[in-house]
Amino acid sequence: MKFTLKDYQADAAADVLKNLASARTLYKKSAIPVPSSFSLTATTGAGKTVMAAAAIEALFWGNEAFDFEPDPGAVVIWFSDDPALNEQTRNRLMEASEKFTYANLVRIEPPFAKPRLDPGKVYFLNTQKLSRSSKLTRGHAEPSDDLTPQLTGLKEIATPDLQGWTIWETLANTIDDPNLTLYLVLDEAHRGFNTKATSDKPTIVRKLVNGTKVRPAIPVVWGISATIEHFDNAMKDAEATRNRQPLASVVVDPARVQESGLVKDTLVLDIPDEAGNFDSVLVRRAARKLRESTERWAAYTVSQGLHETVKPLLVLQTPNTPDPDDVGLALDTIFAEYPELSADAIRHVLGDHTVQKFGAWAVEWIEPQRVQEEDHVRILVAKDAISTGWDCPRAEVLVSFRPAKDNTHITQLLGRMVRSPLARRVPGDERLNAVDCILPFFDRTTAVKVVRFLTGDLESMPGAEKKLVIDGRELARNPNVPQAVWDLWEMLPTQTLPQRGAKPVKRLVALAQALSADGLRSGALREAEEEIHASLDAFAVRYSKQLVEAVQEVWDVHVKEISGRYGKTSLSYSEFVERADDRAIRSGFEAAKKAFGADIAQSYVNHVAGPDDPVSDDDGLREAYVRAAALATVKEVRERVDADALELTARWFAEHRVAIKGLPDVRQQEYEDIRALATEPQIGALRPPRTRIEGFTIAQDDGQFAAAPLAPLHLMSDDDGHFPLTGLNEWERKVVLAEISRPDSRGWYRNPSRAAFDSLGIAYRDPAGNWHSMHPDFVFFNEVDGKVVASIVDPHGHHLEDAAIKLKALAEFAEEFGDRFHRIEALAEIPTGMRVLDMQVRPLREAIIAGRKSPVDFYKSDLSVEYTHSSVHR
Repeated sequence: MKFTLKDYQADAAADVLKNLASARTLYKKSAIPVPSSFSLTATTGAGKTVMAAAAIEALFWGNEAFDFEPDPGAVVIWFSDDPALNEQTRNRLMEASEKFTYANLVRIEPPFAKPRLDPGKVYFLNTQKLSRSSKLTRGHAEPSDDLTPQLTGLKEIATPDLQGWTIWETLANTIDDPNLTLYLVLDEAHRGFNTKATSDKPTIVRKLVNGTKVRPAIPVVWGISATIEHFDNAMKDAEATRNRQPLASVVVDPARVQESGLVKDTLVLDIPDEAGNFDSVLVRRAARKLRESTERWAAYTVSQGLHETVKPLLVLQTPNTPDPDDVGLALDTIFAEYPELSADAIRHVLGDHTVQKFGAWAVEWIEPQRVQEEDHVRILVAKDAISTGWDCPRAEVLVSFRPAKDNTHITQLLGRMVRSPLARRVPGDERLNAVDCILPFFDRTTAVKVVRFLTGDLESMPGAEKKLVIDGRELARNPNVPQAVWDLWEMLPTQTLPQRGAKPVKRLVALAQALSADGLRSGALREAEEEIHASLDAFAVRYSKQLVEAVQEVWDVHVKEISGRYGKTSLSYSEFVERADDRAIRSGFEAAKKAFGADIAQSYVNHVAGPDDPVSDDDGLREAYVRAAALATVKEVRERVDADALELTARWFAEHRVAIKGLPDVRQQEYEDIRALATEPQIGALRPPRTRIEGFTIAQDDGQFAAAPLAPLHLMSDDDGHFPLTGLNEWERKVVLAEISRPDSRGWYRNPSRAAFDSLGIAYRDPAGNWHSMHPDFVFFNEVDGKVVASIVDPHGHHLEDAAIKLKALAEFAEEFGDRFHRIEALAEIPTGMRVLDMQVRPLREAIIAGRKSPVDFYKSDLSVEYTHSSVHR
C-alpha cells in the first residue's frame, strides 16, 4: 500500500479478510457449496476504497501484517450502478496501492471475448452493461418460470457481436471453475436493487447475486455501504439472502473516523438574524469566507513548506427549478466581493450538460468526479448531492438557496463535503478543519430544526462527535492567560491508542527511517540494526540451549506416512524426518520477518553470514537464514529483543522531542503515528491550539436563539478575552464558574472531545478488549505556592452507559500520572447535589479500579464529597 492505513482502516481490512477467508472455505470446502455475504459499513470520508484496496491487495498477494495468505484463484468484480463511479474507484485503487495497474484493474467493455475471468484481477461492471440491450449480453435469454422443462435448456439464440461468450456465460464459467473463486463487491450496495420489482421479474442485481436456473449464484458478495441497514434491507428486498450464509458485518465506528482527522471537525451554520431578503448579504459573506480561506491555506502552505496549496471551493446549491437570474445575481455578488477570481473559475454539475446561462454568466458543465482535481474551479453550481460517491475535500463553503423544508437535500450535500483536504487534521486550527453552511432562506425558527437534525440524525454525516456552531467566531490565544500556563500545557501527559498487531522492532525501524529522513539522526537505521543485531547475538548465547533445539527444528521437516494393504481395513502409520531444503528454510525465515520485520531479519542474516564469506558460500548463508528463523521461534529471545527495541525507541523519542516539535505538521503526524505503533498506550505530545471556532449563539428549547453566556480566562478567546459556554450543560457551566472564581485561577481549557494534538486523551479498554480514547471535559490551571499547576475536572453523568468504564479509566490514569496534576476529579449530579470523586485519594482510586461499586453508589458513598465553591480548595 502507498498509504499508511489509519488504525480503524487496518482493523476493518483485517476483519474483511477474515470474512473473505471464511467465505471461501464455506464455498470451496463444504460438501455442498454455500454462498455467503457480508457488508463493510463506513460513513462518508472514512476511506472505504482505501480499506477495500488493502483487503483486495492482500487477497491477491497476501499480507504479512494481516497474517493472510493469498488466494491464487481470486477474481474480483467491482459492481456499481454508475460507470463514472467505477472509473473513480479504479483510479483510487491505483492511487492506494502500487500493485494495482491498468493491467489488473480491467474495465469490461464490448467486445469482451473471454470464456472466464482471470485470477488476480479486479473487473469493473455496472448495471447498464448487464441490461438486455447491452452488447455484452445480447442474444442471452434467461429461462422464465413458465417455460416447459423441454425449453429450459435453450439459453442463447446468438452471441453478442464479435464475442464468443456472453458476459453471463463468462461469469458462469468463472464460478464453475474449481480453481477460481469469484468475489463480488457491491459498491454503495443499497443502490442497484429494484425493490419495486415483482418476484417473477428479477432485477439485474438480483440475477447477478442469486443466479438463475442455468447459472450459479455468486459465491461471495461483499457490500460496501454507508449504513449496514441499507445493505441488509437491500439484500432482503431483492430476495438475495435465500440459501446464502450471512457473515459478520464489518462496521467502522464513526467516532474513530472523526478522531482520525480524515473528516472535518466543525460545521459552522450562518442564517439571517431577522426576517427579510438577505440572500445577497449572506452570499457576500460566503465569498469573503472563500477569500479568507484561500489566504489562510496559502499561508499554511508557506509555513509548512508544502509544494501545493489547497484551493477551497464554494458550492452554490440551487432549488430544483432555479431562476437563472437569481443565480447570476449571486455570481455577481461573489465576484464583487472577490474580484481576484477569474471568469473561468465557475462550473456547474446540473442535469443538462450544456453551457448554462446565469444572468450575464455563461457557465460550462464539468464531470463531478473532476471537480477536485480541476482546482482552477472555485465556484460550483449544483442541485442535490451532485452524484453518488462524489466528494470534494476542498469544498469548504456551501450556500444553499433551498427553502427551509429541504433540509434533507442540504445534509446530503454537506455529507459529500466533509473529507479533509490533506487527509489529516490541521493541528490546532479549527478554521481549516471546518465546513461553512450558509442558509439565506432559513429563519431562526426553522434553523433550530436544522441544527437538531444535523446533531441528532447524522446518518449522512460522518462522526458522532462533529461540532456544529451557530454564529461561529474564530478565537485566538487569550492574552490574559500567562505564559506559564501554556508552557505547562505542553508538558502534560496524553495517551495514544495502541494498534492491533504492532511490533516493537518494526516500530523502532520506522522511527529510525523517519529520523534519518528528517536529518535529525544521521545513520539511525544502521544504528538500530546494529543494536538489534547485538541483542540477538547476546540472547543467542544466553538461551543457547533453546536455540540449539530451535535450529534443529528448522532443519527437520517432519513427514507422516500412512499406508494400507489391498483387501485390509487397517492402516499403518510411520513418521520420518527429512532435512530442509532451501525452500523450506525460506518458509521458516518468514517467522523471523514477522517477529522482527523484513529489514531487520534480512540485515541480521547478512550480519551472521559476515562480509568475508564469498557470495558462492551457500552453506554459510543457509546457516544464517536458519539461525534467524530459529531465534524468532524462541519466546524468551523475542520478548527480550522487543523490550530492547521499546527502550531504544523511548530513548530516541525523548532525545529528539524538541527537534520533532519544530518539524512541519505532516512530519509531526508521522512521529505520532509511529509512537502509536504499540500494544500499550504511549505518552503522546500535546501542542497548543492555534485557532478555535465557537458559536456565540445557542438554540433554546422553545425554538428561539439567545446569546451564549461568556467566561474569561479560557486559553482561547475573542478579542475581549471571552469564551462562549455554548456546548456546556447547566451543571458544567456551574463547574466552570466555580473554578475560575477562585483567586488563584490562572486559566482553563475546554478539552476537545476527539483525538488531536490539542486534546488531552486517556486510553482505556472496553469489556471486549478494544481500545478507546476518552477526553476529560476540563483542564484548570491555578497558581499554588508560586507555581502554576494543572487539574483535570470531568463532569460525567453516572447514569450513562460508559460511566463505569470511563470512571475506571480516569482512576487508572491518576494511578500512573497523578503526580503530574494538582487534582484529578470526576463530578456527577445526584438528587442531593453535585458530588466529587477525588482520584488522588488512593483508597477511592483502588476501589474504582477494582469495580467494587457502581458509579452512582460511589457518588452516594462517604468516598465522595460535596462539590461547592469551598470544596475545590485543597
